[in-house]
Amino acid sequence: MPFRLATFNVENLLRRFDFSGFKNEFNEDRVLSLFQIESEAQFQELEQARAIAATDDTRQLTALAIAATRADIVCLQEVDDLEALQAFERNYLFRMIGEGYRHKFVSTGNDMRGIDVAVMMREQTAAGEIIELVSSESFSRVTFEELGLLTSELEDLNFHPRDRIFRRDCFQVDLRVGGKPLTLFVVHLKSMTGNRNGLTGREASMPLRRAEALAVRHLIETRFGRDGAAHAAWAICGDFNDYTERLVVSGDELRGDVFTPVHEETSALDVLLTDGFAVNLVERRPVLDRWTLFHSRGPRERHLCQLDYILASPALAAANPDAVPAIIRNGQPWRTPFPAGQEVQRFPRIGWDRPKASDHCPVAVSLDLPA
Repeated sequence: MPFRLATFNVENLLRRFDFSGFKNEFNEDRVLSLFQIESEAQFQELEQARAIAATDDTRQLTALAIAATRADIVCLQEVDDLEALQAFERNYLFRMIGEGYRHKFVSTGNDMRGIDVAVMMREQTAAGEIIELVSSESFSRVTFEELGLLTSELEDLNFHPRDRIFRRDCFQVDLRVGGKPLTLFVVHLKSMTGNRNGLTGREASMPLRRAEALAVRHLIETRFGRDGAAHAAWAICGDFNDYTERLVVSGDELRGDVFTPVHEETSALDVLLTDGFAVNLVERRPVLDRWTLFHSRGPRERHLCQLDYILASPALAAANPDAVPAIIRNGQPWRTPFPAGQEVQRFPRIGWDRPKASDHCPVAVSLDLPA
């Protein structure tokens, strides 16, 4: 019997306020920049009011997006901590779907903003099969030296042998679903930082993201053996902050948008995909219909791309040859352009830019475990 697996970057599911915008204008919310603020105390009062007012709509939309996945197991990125996840599930998700995700696990990683990866799961699948946690393990402390992954490129970027590889974590969760084993590796790889030394943000951050992907592969091969990895049931779920292809968006409102597929010469995902080590299940969708995020730096730089992945082991993919993931786009803001035929009915109260469910779209798929 199938189980349903999803991954979703919920975008800053926080239970604390960020007051750094008072001293750093790049962190200041744009609505506060419209007002003359006389003191840090006044700034903090206004920021608290703004955050509280905005959060309820946002989290209702986040919950609607998760509910739409109909998933038994949900891998999450950008979760503050276990308390934040419990409060969200109890006060938002439970109100929408009733008996919900009773088991929740948050891995405390290395992110300087304190955003972590997490897993929440039901006690049983929709078909009635028991979901059991066998064990979980964080690899946030793994270093370049331990895995032999410090390259000259990374040294040039001032990384050292004893530095931790993962900017967040690779969170390994071993489960049994209906008595059969399943291992999840939940990740949130290095983000595409700003342009540097003549390189785009994607290019400048690629060496670290590639090292993280190599580390994930190493951990899987360590867990199952180099030869055994292809035959085990596992999946890598999360926000990879990279893509192998994208849809460049040109045109305008008057002439209409044009979506041009562009294949990237290199990607951090290459170390997981090019030799068939893992299978990107979303590639079973048409090329114009694989995107999970809209990127824009103004009218001249716009594209749709897949940043969110469920990468299946060869055995898991082979056991589900007809499984095609769903991408839940109803929580996207109105500014996101949709290729023809992909339009959806947005959730109530979606705004032009915000509120929205997240800047990412959830990805969900129904799978049978190999015999």
